Amino acid sequence: MMSSFTTPRQQRWPRRLAANLGRQPGFSLIEIAVVLVIVTILLTTLAVPLASQVQARRTEDTRKLLEEAKEALLGFAMANGRFPCPAFANATSNSAGRESFCVAATGACVGSETQTVQTHGNCSNFYDGFLPAATLGLSGLDDQGFARDAWGSQNSRIRYAVFGGTIVANFPFTNSATPSAMQQATISNLGATATDYLQICNSGTGVTATTCNGAANTLTTKAPIILYSLGANAPTGGTGTDESKNVDGNIVFVSHTPITGGANEFDDIVTWIPVSTIIKKMLDAGKLP
Repeated sequence: MMSSFTTPRQQRWPRRLAANLGRQPGFSLIEIAVVLVIVTILLTTLAVPLASQVQARRTEDTRKLLEEAKEALLGFAMANGRFPCPAFANATSNSAGRESFCVAATGACVGSETQTVQTHGNCSNFYDGFLPAATLGLSGLDDQGFARDAWGSQNSRIRYAVFGGTIVANFPFTNSATPSAMQQATISNLGATATDYLQICNSGTGVTATTCNGAANTLTTKAPIILYSLGANAPTGGTGTDESKNVDGNIVFVSHTPITGGANEFDDIVTWIPVSTIIKKMLDAGKLP
């Protein structure tokens, strides 16, 4: 039989235990601040690679979109013997993602654009327009009929330029007369070494509206069409020195590895179809003699 008698010491230990529990140490403000700093550093360390991965994925998705557009353009050329005019959009006119012609056979046509095919082949904008995605029947277009790159803003519409000079007299690459522009030009004229198409430069240094400033700065002078995205900085309107060469409305464009930050930031994604590829495709399709 256990005795109910307890000693004074035994009676005091529950009270001491309760008192000690009430005095359990907590975190000081300094300790909390240190923990917050460490968590912030960890989150920042994780966020930077994640942001880089997102940008890399968007760049890859955009490259795939440009390749799909090139195939669609080649399909159009096989069916029509010419490339389409660029789509057009400004404050007063919008072609809704369809190719846009001038009503007049020569000269500029601001305010007189038309989506009706013109046999003279004078585009409303040869060198600073947009991919005619609606004409090509592409999917995933914005509410105005334009294709956008993976960054998705209105400034991110896919750009498109087509050679507008003459291969033979009065037959620019977009002429829709019969016989078509490329058929009329014939293989020898299409591949003539003396014929310049759109030009792609390694950098914008010293370039003019008609030349890359020397062979060392020239990637090609044989690009009948060019497709390009203005890259990650397009949504914020970023335009580096070299990037500005891709939107100034002439036959000379720039393509090189990305440059991050600074006055010459460059993240445009530029691709083109060589004239030799076009000739082969046209031959395979029986569109050239």
